[in-house]
Amino acid sequence: MSTEFAGYRRGSSEYRRLLIAMFAAGLATFAQLYSPQPLLPAIAEDLGVSADTAALTMSCATAGLALCTLLWASVADHCGRVRTMTVAVLGATCFGLLTPWVSHYPLMLLLRTVEGAFLGGVAGLAVAVIVSEAHPSVRAAATGLYISGTSIGGLAGRIIAGPLSEVMSWRLSMFAVSVVGALAAVLFITLIPASHDRQRTPGASIGSSGVGSALGFFHKIKGLLTNMQVLALFFAGFALMGALVSIYNYIGFKLQAPPYFLSPTLIAFLFLMYLFGTVSSGAASRLTGKNGLKPVFLTSCLLMAAGILLTLAGPLPVVVLGLAVLTTGFFAAHAIASGWVGLLSLDAKTQATALYNSFYYTGSALVGWATGLLYTAAGWSGTALACTGLLLLSALFSALALGKKAG
Repeated sequence: MSTEFAGYRRGSSEYRRLLIAMFAAGLATFAQLYSPQPLLPAIAEDLGVSADTAALTMSCATAGLALCTLLWASVADHCGRVRTMTVAVLGATCFGLLTPWVSHYPLMLLLRTVEGAFLGGVAGLAVAVIVSEAHPSVRAAATGLYISGTSIGGLAGRIIAGPLSEVMSWRLSMFAVSVVGALAAVLFITLIPASHDRQRTPGASIGSSGVGSALGFFHKIKGLLTNMQVLALFFAGFALMGALVSIYNYIGFKLQAPPYFLSPTLIAFLFLMYLFGTVSSGAASRLTGKNGLKPVFLTSCLLMAAGILLTLAGPLPVVVLGLAVLTTGFFAAHAIASGWVGLLSLDAKTQATALYNSFYYTGSALVGWATGLLYTAAGWSGTALACTGLLLLSALFSALALGKKAG
């Protein structure tokens, strides 16, 4: 299409459709991805497995997402971002509707992995679609609305599934969330405006030009992985997401046990703490304009670590306060890190975004499972202290590697 396209502007019908479509994409993706999280104690009890084994329901999906994000970026380079996102959201929805009904747990985990792989095509390409379709003057607002969709989607998946599990099986609860995801996917497909990706000429993906394209792709990846500033942000994404998912994976086990005895509904409502993140991500962006990226980013990481330490306390109000503090710190730090990666990688934005997402969701899959082993062996203190240590290590790496400015 014409390279003169400047992007959809505020007030146009296409811009409004783009906003709603991207919000729906975030909702469809993250509602399905996180719906099992409040159900982990019920899954463990029903299947007779340990907490870390039940957590594989989450880790397998995020592992599939992490492993396939770069693949989707490569596919999008050849087939177009919007078309690729459409295929991805359709595939994820189909597997999301099927997975809860599989009785054989290992097969269910395999299907969750495939579902996560398709979800990677949405999570990895959404911001790149916004950059290519929205006018520069409204890209930040459009990206912010998509991120709101992801946080509301993740929250909706948990809030719907948790209370439903008290009146129906955990399988029906997961299925109900997948139905919501399917409706959001239909909304995305219906409303997303026509893509303005540059069209490749026939045969561009084969022969010498195809080899050159592949070499250019891997050259960009190598450049990103050898840039210490970018690598520090990748590791930050790994640590931030790994710690957050670990805390929320196992907090239900802690709070359903003595002396708390909280119901699944009350535990699900703890995920309302994510609303603090909706506020803190925007506040962090404003603070960086006054104080710089690095100080606000490091402060946010330390705030998250402090929140995790508060969950070690006995009184329930202090534990809840800790969840609020760590969630506030997480969303602020993640908002800065994900944006900073793009600023440091102007000639490889798509690859940088994809790699950040790969590290981010690898942290969710790997740390989210490994800290379950610590929970089984050492209880909540083992999980909380491991997450705190990981965050402090990441903050130290960032403090040493990152410059004061974005690039």
